[in-house]
Amino acid sequence: MRRYYQIRAKNEQWSIQFERKTVYVFLILFFMNVLLFLSSLSIGSDWIHPIEVVKHLVGQGNPQYDFVINVWRLPRTLLAIFVGCALAVSGLILQGIIRNPLASPDIIGITSGGSVGAIVFIGYFMGAVSIQWLSLAAIIGAAIVATLIYLLSWSKGVTPIRLVLMGIGISAIMNALVTMLMVMSDTAITTKSYLWLTGSLYGASWSDIQLMFPWLLLCLLLTYILARTMAVKELGDDIATSLGVKVQIYRVIFLAISVVLAGIAVAFAGGIGFIGLMAPHIARTLIGRSFAGLIPVSALVGSFLVMAADLIGRSAFLPSDIPAGVFTASIGAPFFIYLLYRN
Repeated sequence: MRRYYQIRAKNEQWSIQFERKTVYVFLILFFMNVLLFLSSLSIGSDWIHPIEVVKHLVGQGNPQYDFVINVWRLPRTLLAIFVGCALAVSGLILQGIIRNPLASPDIIGITSGGSVGAIVFIGYFMGAVSIQWLSLAAIIGAAIVATLIYLLSWSKGVTPIRLVLMGIGISAIMNALVTMLMVMSDTAITTKSYLWLTGSLYGASWSDIQLMFPWLLLCLLLTYILARTMAVKELGDDIATSLGVKVQIYRVIFLAISVVLAGIAVAFAGGIGFIGLMAPHIARTLIGRSFAGLIPVSALVGSFLVMAADLIGRSAFLPSDIPAGVFTASIGAPFFIYLLYRN
């Protein structure tokens, strides 16, 4: 039995190779995501039978469910999928370029930078500027912090361990800055900011989906196009340089993609932590270390985790709506301690 599937162009200018195990795992995870997606649309304060949900999605459903599904549950569930994919791939990229299993956008400070940008926007520009600019504010904040981390880590090049340690320090500073901004703001803004920082998908809308999807799609495509370069980089800087890879240039490119992914996730869902840490590790356990295969598998794992956390948060404690970030942190923090112990 063949171990790989291969798709090759007729002119043989390009080819794509998939490991059989990766394909099977991808299909299983995709099926699990579909089941959870339908469950998320069915479960809530009002139960809707999954068959009715499927009928509604294909345009044959009961009109009485239009508002519940189209306005409340479907945008929120889709946003959970997008945020999970973005955070998972962002963490995968960081762990690849830093070659450290503890790297993730929230641990090394990129998410904190996005949070600062978003809190500044909420506190000083909300109302005067369209809310559509919130995502750009978060991306700018994440980019500034990532640039600062990179520059402070530079000493005849950037080593992975220096980047991690500098990122942890800058993350602590950014978290302190976020707290200071919240204390200095009025009560309404502080309450809104605190809920947002916890990591909540409450109030998701179709405009959020339309704004986030192009950024996510572009970053995922770029990551997949550059997957072979990342595979070479993971062998080490010296080997990658000897094979003709411009290590520092590609490190900046991958870091920029990771920053955008983390920034858009923070902008639309707040501080949902540890997905970027957990999802790549779970994906590696399932399929191994092939970076090209890890991209879709990590994305599916991330989307499943965020969907599950959001579904539990809004259905298990009715009438309360608990932010998804509470549940991802309750799982992610012990997972982080386990990785520290093991490594």
